[in-house]
Amino acid sequence: MIQVLLLNEGKALTGGEELLDQPGPKWIDVVQPTEEVMKRLGDRYGLHKLAIEDCLHLDQRPKLEEYPNHQFLVLQGFTAKDGNVCELTLHEHHFFLGPEWLISVHELPFEGMEAVRQRVLIDPQTMIGRGLDFLLYLLTDAMVDRNFPILDRFNDELEDLESAVFENPQSEQLQRIFEMKRALVTLRKVLSPQRDVLGLLARRGIPNVGERTALYFRDVYDHLVRLYEQIDAGRDLLGNVMDGYLSMVANRTNDITKQLTIFATIFLPLSFITGFFGQNFDFLSHTGFFWLMMVSVVGLPVTLLFWFKSKQWI
Repeated sequence: MIQVLLLNEGKALTGGEELLDQPGPKWIDVVQPTEEVMKRLGDRYGLHKLAIEDCLHLDQRPKLEEYPNHQFLVLQGFTAKDGNVCELTLHEHHFFLGPEWLISVHELPFEGMEAVRQRVLIDPQTMIGRGLDFLLYLLTDAMVDRNFPILDRFNDELEDLESAVFENPQSEQLQRIFEMKRALVTLRKVLSPQRDVLGLLARRGIPNVGERTALYFRDVYDHLVRLYEQIDAGRDLLGNVMDGYLSMVANRTNDITKQLTIFATIFLPLSFITGFFGQNFDFLSHTGFFWLMMVSVVGLPVTLLFWFKSKQWI
């Protein structure tokens, strides 16, 4: 499906392919691209065949490539489900930036892109003055900034998980730790090369990207650096939570072992006493030996308990 937003004489017109031939800067948004659609756009705007092939095959690495009449940009972002921050959905966006047109290609709808569209419709005159490279900045900034709420939710859950681990460690918490670790690895895998791409856009001298807009891309680069630092901090905190969980489980095991050892120590002399006084000897039938046995059976465990208490073993 092709949606065209045409900027012309201070007006913003939205429509279908009938606007492609009209003069003026254009933002062409392609959702769920097909080979036929991309071939028509390639023939009309001179898109390189390798870039078109990349648009038809997802799971591309974030990159910036320069072709004779346009730049090809691959960026990725994430959205997370409300109930589970670890269930990440990858949004891969491809951009073609030419002198008078910007083509965005993506498979899934993205909330940040719709917000940019509404902003352009409200103030198209400003967009005309700043150029399509500034529109590319807005789309890039929207994709990057959507990662901050995900990491904020991630850090909040991680802090709650850390508190729960030290209060009452459970096996379900260990499974959640590994899920969060995999999510962090996924975020880091995407944002790391994307930081290099934005670093290239922030430099001056990129065709179709003005010097004024390059400063805005530098701001997006700073946002990616912040995200990368938050991911590293989250990995360190996640490692601390893992160590805390293992320590708490080991302490619990030690406590159980200690309690069982104390019970065994208490019952061991009782077994000796009952075995000794239960022998079939004549002198054991006297009353004195009977009371000696009873006092030993009661007094020895009590004495051991007080001794363990004085040593702070229980």
